[in-house]
Amino acid sequence: MSAKEKSGRAIVLGASIGGLLAARALSESYAKVTVFDRDELPTTNTDRRGVPQGEHSHGLLARGRQVLEELFPGFAADLAAAGAVPLDIQGDVVWFNDGHRMVREATGLEGLAVSRPALESYVRTRVLALPNVELRPRHEALGLLATDDRARITGVRVLPVGGGEEQHHEADLVVDATGRGNRGPTWLAELGYDKPVEDLVDPKTVYMSRNYKRVPGQGDFAAFLCSPSPQQPYGGVAIAAEGDRWMVTFIAAGGAEAPSGDPDTYHEFAKQFPGQELYELLSVAEPLGPPHRMRLPVSVRRRYEHMKRLPLGFLAVADAVCSFNPAYGQGMTVAAAEAAVLRDCLAEGREDLQRRFFKAAAKVIDVPWDIAVGADLRYDAVVGKRTAKGNFLNAYVGKIHVAAARHAHVGHAFLSVANLMSAPPRLFAPAVLTRVLRPGPTP
Repeated sequence: MSAKEKSGRAIVLGASIGGLLAARALSESYAKVTVFDRDELPTTNTDRRGVPQGEHSHGLLARGRQVLEELFPGFAADLAAAGAVPLDIQGDVVWFNDGHRMVREATGLEGLAVSRPALESYVRTRVLALPNVELRPRHEALGLLATDDRARITGVRVLPVGGGEEQHHEADLVVDATGRGNRGPTWLAELGYDKPVEDLVDPKTVYMSRNYKRVPGQGDFAAFLCSPSPQQPYGGVAIAAEGDRWMVTFIAAGGAEAPSGDPDTYHEFAKQFPGQELYELLSVAEPLGPPHRMRLPVSVRRRYEHMKRLPLGFLAVADAVCSFNPAYGQGMTVAAAEAAVLRDCLAEGREDLQRRFFKAAAKVIDVPWDIAVGADLRYDAVVGKRTAKGNFLNAYVGKIHVAAARHAHVGHAFLSVANLMSAPPRLFAPAVLTRVLRPGPTP
């Protein structure tokens, strides 16, 4: 679409990863896109108040990297030049799932090890370079504007942070990207609409994260991931990142006792993992600061796709639609996939945009939601609806982990689905199913 064919104005509420990527998608169809955020946005790769999870371990799954490369050509090379670490998600990573070591083998599933502040800063810079996008920090969203019959959203009400009068800004489309604590459902209720039904699961999980100095060549891996399980409800992650750092996070899942925040004994937590790579690494690595604790919030999925009545001109994306348990590393990748969906829906026209977008976004969300919630519901302390389907999938995935300890292609199939590069039926393909049912002895 040429610049002359673009028309109208879109407003995005929220300038985190999801909002910025939505703005990038909207920029292809709208003449003007304005992004409001209540924070004073940093000009460097630093944490900010509106992203409390930013100081913990992050990485980009294969589908996320693929979409960002499409939206921002040169993306991976640019970030690698700035110190981020491109990696093969099976070949460059030490994986332990339910205590089973996955066979390492290069598979072409390309991820990116990068901190959240560095990724957000890069995306923000690329989005602001677009001539039809503007960013207005320090503006708090108050609510929606609508026609007299409230059938269509016509703009937003915002308030400058630190003083000033309420402002009204008109728009043809308003996108709620205000994150986990979003007020979109409340704003809709103020206009007489029902709130979307919410699926809620509290994973009862605690993080304890710390950065360490990374010496190039120390270890033959770019990441170490040991997932917790009901039998061993503790996990650990170490991800290489820009600044020659290891981002390290210890996890206590399902209500288990939180890892120690004592700087002197922090690394001892890694002794209990089935592989000793992380413990050995932290025993000699130089800490770059104290540990930081985070109690993970409740996972929420808002079922906009099921709503029979919504005002025209309103969408929600990223955490405003579905906020995942971040222990599974899916949030940024799902936000990227939703941006691709939004771009594609707009390319088909604006008629019936809401229904088409929410339906397609729900399909993107289904797989990572089932993976994360299914894994969380294995813990007795986690409250939620347990289904026969969920119980079957958990049992089957457990067998996949056993088989992936011997057969690299089984691990590849699992990671391809978990990285949103393949549909779940790949896990039941004959070559995988045969090995899952008869894995043979584990080395």
